[in-house]
Amino acid sequence: MKALCWHGKKDIRCDTVPDPRIEDPRDAIIKVSSCAICGSDLHLFDGFMPGMKAGDIVGHEFMGEVMEVGANNKKLKVGDRVVVPFTITCGECEQCRRGNFSVCERSNRNKDLADKVFGHTTAGLFGYTHLTGGYAGGQAEYVRVPFADVAPVKVPSNLTDEQVLFLGDIFPTGWQAAVQCDIQPEDTVAIWGAGPVGQFAIRSAVLLGAKQVICIDRVPERLSMARAGGAITINFDEESVLQRLKDLTNGKGPEKCIDAVGMESHATRSIDGLYDRAKQAVMLETDRPHVLREMMYVCRPAGILSVPGVYGGLIDKIPFGAFMNKGLTMRTGQTHVNRWTDDLLRRIDEGQIDPSFVITHTVGLEEGPDMYKTFRDKHDGCIKVVIKPGQTPKQRKPQAQGAMA
Repeated sequence: MKALCWHGKKDIRCDTVPDPRIEDPRDAIIKVSSCAICGSDLHLFDGFMPGMKAGDIVGHEFMGEVMEVGANNKKLKVGDRVVVPFTITCGECEQCRRGNFSVCERSNRNKDLADKVFGHTTAGLFGYTHLTGGYAGGQAEYVRVPFADVAPVKVPSNLTDEQVLFLGDIFPTGWQAAVQCDIQPEDTVAIWGAGPVGQFAIRSAVLLGAKQVICIDRVPERLSMARAGGAITINFDEESVLQRLKDLTNGKGPEKCIDAVGMESHATRSIDGLYDRAKQAVMLETDRPHVLREMMYVCRPAGILSVPGVYGGLIDKIPFGAFMNKGLTMRTGQTHVNRWTDDLLRRIDEGQIDPSFVITHTVGLEEGPDMYKTFRDKHDGCIKVVIKPGQTPKQRKPQAQGAMA
């Protein structure tokens, strides 16, 4: 089969690899109908996430048709149409029973390595670092899904791939980011980053009743899409984020702040941004935490910081004194996807939101390597790339769209 494989920094290739096979009675084999490039994939592409090996199949946002099931898999049958969450969950450990699916205690087959690096293991993830199991990803024609009697979400035939694909990651990720904020009717929610996760965090905050949603970015197409979703926007290249947030909150600062950027902050004009890039270049720091610093500084005292943006290692010069003395709370984590999917699927089916709004480009698998560059560099108005394995669809040019019906 064909699959997109990692071969080093800035080197993704469309390779021919062996077809997956059933390895455990709970497995399933999925024929991928749609998959997507996620912002987290760019951390692999840019070489910032440790634990990758040449030839690893990438991609963790995918869906398709069940082609084969293991003997002990009673949930799925051949022909079922499913979205597969990026977190691999056993459904039986203590964390899974509590609904903390992204920290499943059993699904990471490299648990010993994760224990050493993180202190405790996290769940296995598709198409990601070997710190999270080294499982083959979903930017491929076929995928083996472990514990497939637990996480896959069956989807109705009346909804298109484009409407439901993002249930596997970015929609529940944006939703969890907003839920972690405990949004109240009088709250201002500030969101750093208008990429795909930021776009869903905006719409989630609106659906959850925030009084005011503000989005900080610098890419015109992303800011336009954010405004279409109900956000006031700040272009950090053109105006002071600190001053504008003061103006929009009567000097009090936002009650809730969301970091939808993560380890690759692009604050190239700030002193701390230049500092981070210099330290990262000589391997004295792994991640660039400009957004975290800014959120700690501007958040209203007793506020909440929510961090869906991925961090992989060590960060420096965090103003923890401000964080502690202001009485802030921080909530983080990979997404507990299955905690949210039933509710979000219902909202899609009822027409409350159409997640396809975020798609700007649709391509075939062979075009995937080039689209990594386009997505990373934000060229051609690229916000979200969907890949159709086995097809070579034409790219759909971006148009800023709303999200709510």
